[in-house]
Amino acid sequence: MSTSDIVKIALEFAGGLGLFLYGMKLMSENLEKAAGNKLKSLLSILTKNRFMAVIIGALFTMLIQSSSATTVMVVGFINAGLMSLTQSVGVIMGANIGTTITAQLVAFNLSKIAPAFLFIGVLLVFFANKKKITVVGASIAGFGMLFIGMSFMSSAMKPLQSLEGLQETVLKFENPVYGILAGAVFTAVIQSSSASVGIMQAMASQGLIGLHGSVYIVLGQNIGTCITAILACIRTTKNAKRAALIHLMFNVVGAIVFSVLLSFIPIADWIIKLSPNNAMRQIANFHVLFNISMTLLLFPFGNLLVAASRKMVKGEETEEEPQKLLFIDERLFNMPGIAQMQIQKEIMRMARLTRENITDAVAAFTTGDDSLISGVYKKEQVIDYLNHEITRYLVKANQSDITEEDKIVIGSFFHVVTDLERIGDHAENIVEFAETRIDGSMVFSAEAIEELQMISQRVFELLDISCAILERRDRKTAKATVAPLEQRIDDMEKNLKQKHIDRLNSNLCAPRAGTIFIEILSNLERVADHATNIAYSVLQDA
Repeated sequence: MSTSDIVKIALEFAGGLGLFLYGMKLMSENLEKAAGNKLKSLLSILTKNRFMAVIIGALFTMLIQSSSATTVMVVGFINAGLMSLTQSVGVIMGANIGTTITAQLVAFNLSKIAPAFLFIGVLLVFFANKKKITVVGASIAGFGMLFIGMSFMSSAMKPLQSLEGLQETVLKFENPVYGILAGAVFTAVIQSSSASVGIMQAMASQGLIGLHGSVYIVLGQNIGTCITAILACIRTTKNAKRAALIHLMFNVVGAIVFSVLLSFIPIADWIIKLSPNNAMRQIANFHVLFNISMTLLLFPFGNLLVAASRKMVKGEETEEEPQKLLFIDERLFNMPGIAQMQIQKEIMRMARLTRENITDAVAAFTTGDDSLISGVYKKEQVIDYLNHEITRYLVKANQSDITEEDKIVIGSFFHVVTDLERIGDHAENIVEFAETRIDGSMVFSAEAIEELQMISQRVFELLDISCAILERRDRKTAKATVAPLEQRIDDMEKNLKQKHIDRLNSNLCAPRAGTIFIEILSNLERVADHATNIAYSVLQDA
């Protein structure tokens, strides 16, 4: 075989591989968009039991055609606090089953009608008016492109049938070490077990490799696909790292178990008998057998996998880093419906910090405890950081593919974040007054301190109710409860101001202290106003 022949084969194969990979990417991304709005309900199902998690993981991976994408999604869910480590085990096992559908589809060898799929898909993309139809069209076009790429790869490899030494090389893959290593390395490089299995099926269609030479490569491919999740878990929480490790352990244990079984049981011969004249189907069937068998075998030991991952990744999550987003994970941000959930969790974290800060600021003033002051200033820096970062992601989410309903909710979040930041500012104002009181030994009457504690408790009560309304999107409580509470605080503020003026007129309080008292009352009343705005934000999507 001449150099020009080798170059021609390489170019045709590379072109086919490019079409295959891009077709798979186009199909999976658009199927993911189409399914994205269902993710919230899927997440609620996942909380029920691990068996349901396996089913959801399998179905979702069948839909998006990528176990790597599902596993990366799981890492993102855990990192964003949307899924527990125990729940992730079932999803990961299900993902391994779901990914086998790609090999089964490829085995149908639809290359002859693939151009029709591509043509129909492109027509829908270019001429459909509705976005949902264009998404479906892009998926169909990707499906057609995948099979055209497969056809190119198969045709490119046909001349290799007469290549000397190729058969000896293929026979080496019947050695478990060579086969598993080759499958793992190649799949890790292209980061898709579906694609690497598809390439092997293309080789099998030309008689370049049989099932006996493929079984160990398939085992290695399942290990190699873990690299995507491992890379995704860099700079994530410990539990997210553990999820990626569970994925790796599952496939490594599976490879070891099946390597032993293949040495004693003629599994490959049995599968060949099922489809004696279809080498592509034989590989697809072994892929299915391996993943279903290992799921059935390891499913009862899911808790042991979790325990083993905790042994390997030791320690608990560290305390919250001062300026870091804990729940927003960019791996999930292009998924419709998930962005809102992530941002809301981050906003609730901001709300909690704000509540702590206003409480500590008032306590610092009323008790004279100067140890609380530095903490208020530190948390205020975190609140300002969250305000900036959450707002940035709100803009990004508003520009992504989300439903109109989610856009309304995202829009209301802009105002919520601003209100929380303003409450943080009022906490800072109050703590500055606390410093003035402590440093200047300014005297306030016991009655004045008691009054401040009384109104602040009312304000904290309203703030707690508003945050609960925000978290539960509780429109009913927002309509019925908030307004009376705010009015009570407004009346209390006016009453307390008048009582303080009476004390000033009676020389029971120093003028400077009186000014600070009234300023604190005003700050607390404004906190109540912002808390009311937070509660009423849920009415925007009514």
